[in-house]
Amino acid sequence: MQSVSAKQLKMWLDDPAVELQVVDVREAWEYEVCRLDGSLHIPMGQIPARINQLDRSLPTVVVCHHGIRSAQVAVFLDKYGFQTINLHGGIDAWARDVDTGMAIY
Repeated sequence: MQSVSAKQLKMWLDDPAVELQVVDVREAWEYEVCRLDGSLHIPMGQIPARINQLDRSLPTVVVCHHGIRSAQVAVFLDKYGFQTINLHGGIDAWARDVDTGMAIY
């Protein structure tokens, strides 16, 4: 599992040549508070049952609130052949370092 900063992820998302999928593993109420546009929402507990909704051919950036749950999911997905990247500091880091207008909770 790799790790990426919020600023680096922003550069990747802004680059049309970079292909990746962003999976947000927070609970529904957290996702409603704030989210990355274009992210796929699959709460952590649903990952095993919904793993086939993910594309193994794409690098997979996993996002949660502070980067702890997403790291656990990234380790799990690694075992199934995904190239995973954990968003260091989670959506909180994104809100503080990239999108300062985003809600923080």
